[in-house]
Amino acid sequence: MDNDFQDFIKSFYRLSGIDLSLYKEAQMKRRLTSLFEKRGFHSFKDYFQAINKDKELLDELLDRMTINVSEFYRNYKRWEILENKILPTLIKHRTPLKVWSAACSTGEEPYTLSMILSNKLRPMDFQILATDLDTKAIEKAKNGTYLERALNEVPLAQKKKYFQSSGSMYKVVDEVKKNVTFKQQNLLSDSFGGPYDLIVCRNVMIYFTEEAKDILYQKFADALRPGGILFVGSTEQIFTPSQYGLETEDTFFYKKQH
Repeated sequence: MDNDFQDFIKSFYRLSGIDLSLYKEAQMKRRLTSLFEKRGFHSFKDYFQAINKDKELLDELLDRMTINVSEFYRNYKRWEILENKILPTLIKHRTPLKVWSAACSTGEEPYTLSMILSNKLRPMDFQILATDLDTKAIEKAKNGTYLERALNEVPLAQKKKYFQSSGSMYKVVDEVKKNVTFKQQNLLSDSFGGPYDLIVCRNVMIYFTEEAKDILYQKFADALRPGGILFVGSTEQIFTPSQYGLETEDTFFYKKQH
């Protein structure tokens, strides 16, 4: 079984450019095994032969690899710190702000950013790039329609101002959408561009090996402009930020050293 999985990793990398060896093995293996067994396959070898021929199976696998769990203002207190402490400092030093929502899933995070920034800046004073590996998630994000439960933590004033409701569905208004550009991206292999004033990458690093995390944190630091901020998830504290040229600005916020 182990050789079967290792061969699958190599073949899948040649097919997709995605290196599964940089993801935590036990988690990834368990997720993919349950998927191929559900589809009636008995080995990674059989499964690979099938996804090599069938785009729908391949898309399903990519969808399963990237766990798209998201909501607006996830961990609300952190967004308050972003709005009241981090952004005023960034805005004081420069506009327009260049912001990146990395691994943006189905769009709740970049749209939260757009709502917060719209409260503080004119539309021409910020731009948000939102990227994800999963093209299905990006399509859903571009559509911008969500079930009410995704809005649990959205303040009432924001909900009234930035969403149109239709039954149990809520659609993000165009004013919020127009400052967000979506693009497919593989964090582990694609270049990051930049320099950015703010990079938000939350609740993604937990899926990667320590080696992959090291590489990614360095790439994020390199993509920030001096004084720029990296905002990570609540299980992803960086314990030695100085090794990446970062310093702690607040819990889960790291500033690039000048």
